[in-house]
Amino acid sequence: MSGDGSHQATLAALAANVGVAATKFVAFFFTGSSAMLAEGIHSIADTGNQGLLMLGRRRAKREPSADHPFGYGRERYFYGFLVSLVLFFGGGLFALYEGYEKIAHPHPLESWPWAVGVLVAAIVMESLSLRTAVRNSNRVRGGRSWAGFIRDAKAPELPVVLLEDTAALAGLVFALVGVGLTVLTGNSAFDGLGSIAIGLLLVAVAVTLARETKSMIIGEAATPAVQDAIEKVLDGDPSIQAFAQVRTLHLGPEDLLIAARVTMHSSGDVDGAAQALAETERRIREQVSIASAVYLQPTPPERVS
Repeated sequence: MSGDGSHQATLAALAANVGVAATKFVAFFFTGSSAMLAEGIHSIADTGNQGLLMLGRRRAKREPSADHPFGYGRERYFYGFLVSLVLFFGGGLFALYEGYEKIAHPHPLESWPWAVGVLVAAIVMESLSLRTAVRNSNRVRGGRSWAGFIRDAKAPELPVVLLEDTAALAGLVFALVGVGLTVLTGNSAFDGLGSIAIGLLLVAVAVTLARETKSMIIGEAATPAVQDAIEKVLDGDPSIQAFAQVRTLHLGPEDLLIAARVTMHSSGDVDGAAQALAETERRIREQVSIASAVYLQPTPPERVS
């Protein structure tokens, strides 16, 4: 949404991931840590993901065409789904493979202060990015829980950034623990286990994102609060005797299609009925600012059910 802070959160995440990725690869060069390599690849994947989100947001702004009369709003969901695939294959599976390789073919950790220093710096940068995402999410979250917000959000950017930044912070902690235990015990298997923990976390986040964005791609109705607002307008309209089959469909985060069958009070004035329907549509748009298409079908009383 234009005013939901998702663009600011995406930019903050992009800047953080570029800096974090660079420092992680420097640390990997000096230490040979598989957890550091996994985290570096994770940050590269996250950087690409922010680019995908920004590309999807830009492409969704194209004007409707003959082939896409309702516009391109759902492109934001498509690119959000691509993000989940990048996280799964580019981050999760790679980290699992690196962890397995480190356990199966162990080698000593070198220059461990580099790893610890970089991880601490990365934790600071990721925390700042997450703080931006949380602050912008709180503006639109209302009273919903975080799980409810991620599940119900119609714009994909904020949930994606929130989950990515949370996973990144948790992954950094896993890497720090793995490196620390390797230094304390001399057993490099702990470094490999840290990489495996990172991989499992990224796979879980990727599956969650894929499930949520898939729901929006195939078509999802408005939230119950929005549907209640629509029905309240119809119920309070003096020109409408009854209404049924109220349907809503998100064409994009900021585009909602609304359709309903309505029975007008009988007056015999066709022009007056048409004007009354137009006024009803106007009131619906006032209550639901994202209503981009409203279709009210007049129906004889006996056919409304």
